[in-house]
Amino acid sequence: MNRLRTEIPEEELESELIVEEKTVKEIPDNFLTKFLTKGFITTDDATRALPFVLFLAFLGMIYIGNRHLAEKNIRDIEKITKEVHELGWEYKITKADLAYKSTLTEVAKRVDTLGIRESIQPAQKITMKEDAAQ
Repeated sequence: MNRLRTEIPEEELESELIVEEKTVKEIPDNFLTKFLTKGFITTDDATRALPFVLFLAFLGMIYIGNRHLAEKNIRDIEKITKEVHELGWEYKITKADLAYKSTLTEVAKRVDTLGIRESIQPAQKITMKEDAAQ
């Protein structure tokens, strides 16, 4: 096995140098590839239009995000409106309760526990004569 290279016959060299050829995959024959290669839009046109398509996609994402933000704001407004209505009802209930508790009979019932009673005699007007004041 230890021979010079010149002694090796050419047939042995060719058998050692067999190179495997890879098969080139063909582009699938579907609508998109036909449209881009054989249609009115070429690959170069599609490549040139790519920035515009990306810009449109960006605008679409902004539009979707804006829509979500608007819907969130509408939900917040409805929630706050409902809370304002509930607080308005609570105010009206409290005002009516205060008007009821400040009536003469209710005040008399409450102060009766403290030992204070309603006067039976009518109120009297106190007047002073000017002569007596000096």
